[in-house]
Amino acid sequence: MKIVKLNAIDSTNSYLKNLVRQTNIENGTVVIAEFQTEGRGQNDNKWISDKGKNLTFSVLVKFEGLRVEEQFYLNYVVSIALYNVLKNYIPEKLTVKWPNDIMSGNQKVCGILIESTINKSNVKNAIIGVGLNVNQDVFPDNVVKATSLKRILNTFIDKDELLEKILIEIQYQLISIKKQEFKKIKKEYEAILYKMEVPSMFVDSNESQFLGKIIGTSSIGNLRVELENETVKEFGVKEIKFA
Repeated sequence: MKIVKLNAIDSTNSYLKNLVRQTNIENGTVVIAEFQTEGRGQNDNKWISDKGKNLTFSVLVKFEGLRVEEQFYLNYVVSIALYNVLKNYIPEKLTVKWPNDIMSGNQKVCGILIESTINKSNVKNAIIGVGLNVNQDVFPDNVVKATSLKRILNTFIDKDELLEKILIEIQYQLISIKKQEFKKIKKEYEAILYKMEVPSMFVDSNESQFLGKIIGTSSIGNLRVELENETVKEFGVKEIKFA
């Protein structure tokens, strides 16, 4: 596994994408930066991270035979991988907020952004971007739902050791994709979902609020929510959020 370490960069995902375009880099290449000036999260959100205190990195994964309609399973296995490593640090109240934020209680500790390159009906490769709050103590006032391992545990965490554990676990979880163990992946993912089976208030894409409870995910990776009238509705990534 080749690891490229950078001091500062706009985005590790963007940097790795450019490397892929320009050279034939090896599968599993990792780009890690001490600081990102334009770190990105889901839905074009900006990822705020203090220099040198957190893990911000991207991993290139090449595929053979992963169909476009199956690519959401990559979100699942990467979320499972981060969960499996972090539960050794945070054994309680750790969950995955659909589709792929890692939560400690009601606070976000890690975000994942996966960008795929498609070749006809298959996924050619994917860049897995991870932003994990490790040793950051203070967050901006407008980022009220973020936390870090140090804030939770009140101790300094060795970033290099943590990164090694995460990369090993991601590689291990990717085996399930190669083996097409999709039922197993789905079951493991749903078992760690944030607010699973808990009545909650949501907001849809029309900014309408409603009460429902998450009961799982669909065959295409959408979120399945049971409404008050006991009907079940499916939502895509930009179609629902917690109120």
